[in-house]
Formats: sequence, C-alpha cells, structure tokens
Amino acid sequence: MPQLAGRVPAERGDGILCSRMAQDLPRVVAAVVAVTLLGCIAACAAPGGARPGVAAPDAARARMVEEQIAGRGITDPAVLQAMRTVPRHEFVPPQSRADAYADWPLPIGHGQTISQPYVVALMTELAAVKPGDRVLEIGTGSGYQAAILSAVGAEVYTVEIVEPLARGAEAVLRRLGYGRVHVRHGDGWRGWPEAAPFNAVVVTAAPPVVPPALVAQLAPGGRLVIPVGEEEQELRVLVRTPSGIETRAGVPVRFVPMVVGPGTGGSVPPGNGRPQEVR
Repeated sequence: MPQLAGRVPAERGDGILCSRMAQDLPRVVAAVVAVTLLGCIAACAAPGGARPGVAAPDAARARMVEEQIAGRGITDPAVLQAMRTVPRHEFVPPQSRADAYADWPLPIGHGQTISQPYVVALMTELAAVKPGDRVLEIGTGSGYQAAILSAVGAEVYTVEIVEPLARGAEAVLRRLGYGRVHVRHGDGWRGWPEAAPFNAVVVTAAPPVVPPALVAQLAPGGRLVIPVGEEEQELRVLVRTPSGIETRAGVPVRFVPMVVGPGTGGSVPPGNGRPQEVR
C-alpha cells in the first residue's frame, strides 16, 4: 500500500490526513473505496419503481453526522453544521430517497453517483473553506457537494460535463435557495478561468494526472483536493505557497474516472502520448 506523502507543518484540514489517516489508514481507505464499489452495487440494484421518501429527514441527518462523519473523525464545526443542514434527500432521485442518509453512494443516472456522505465531509474539511472563499468544484453531479460548500460559506463555481446532470443540479440548487452556487456545463479539465483565482478547488472524480489548469487557477494559499491516478489512485492536497506548489498529503483511494472533453486530458497529445502532470 502506498505510503503517505512527506509531511509539512499541519494547517486546518491537514491533520485528518497527516495524523488520523496515518493511524487508521485501512478503515479510511475502505470508506473511500466504497464510493466505487457500493455505487456500482446500488446502480445495479436500484428498483425501477418509486419508493417511500425518507422518514424524519432531520433526525436521519443528525444520525448521519453523529455516526458516519463525526464518528470517523471529521471535526470542523462548519463542515459538521453544513452536513446537518443540507437536505441530502433533495439531491437524490425519488426512488432512492429512503436511502438518502445511508452510509453509501447512490445512483443519480448517466452512470454517476452521489458520493457517500463521509467522503463529501472529508473533502470539504481538507479544502479548509472559510466564509467568503471562492471555490471551484469539478464534477457537479447531483449538486450536493456544491450545496455543502455553499453552506460552509463559499461562493461556489461548479462544472459538470454531463449536461442533463448539470441542468438538473442547477434546478435543484435554485429551488432550495443556493444562490451562491454557479453551475456550468463544460469540461472540468479546463476549470473556470474567468472566475479564477480560487481559494479551493475540489475534484470529485479521478483524472490520470493533475490538470495544469486547476493548479494555475489556485489563489495564493489555495488548496486543490483531488484524487489522482488510474488503476492506483491517491487523494492529494496541493497547496499554493510562496515557494510554489506543495503536496501536503497523499493517501490511497478509489474514485470513478474523470470524464473529459476532446482536446484535453481525454485526447492523446503530441510527445509522450500522455496528458502533462503538474508537479
């Protein structure tokens, strides 16, 4: 199993990788791997007919936070409050709402899933988002991660390459009043340069290498939280410091692959035949 990357002085959001994960890495990795495995199982097993909605959603959300999130070591008060507040059941299809607060991802159509609640909380804490921050999300999906980032206090710019998902997420976010979330249908590999720089970038699918555009769009002190790799992946936190880009930590994970458009990471560039990685 790959080792954690070399440590640097911890800041808010670093400790969860540099200390707790180092002590309890197998369980944390298993939780993140479940995003892919359970997502496939759920997608295959999802019934075609409607199911009852979630009963007592406020109580279900409170249990989710206590047992799945705080119970696994997420400590940021703003993240915990956002997870208690955002109605996850509004971001899943009607036939899956009975399982909206369960400890696994759920299918949302087009071969995609809404991530396991713990993973959403983990990546939000690692991003160290503060009120007023400008945050880029790559992979809107259902819109749930964007809503959590907004609830923490961020102005969120989120990009989704699957147009029906982008439009559906935008409609839900508007209906629920998340006016500080801006949705774009497009290629996440390119980021959102017109809205840059960003205090944080959160990527919810794994590219084979770190997209250079996402690093270029980080503000000074900004963080890029991203799973990277193909057969073997690791969750990295890249930070723009006065001396350059530093990787604060890396831990083995398994995410779905990033879908990219033609002419970016999805095409074969001249030269070595691979997209270029930022180091």
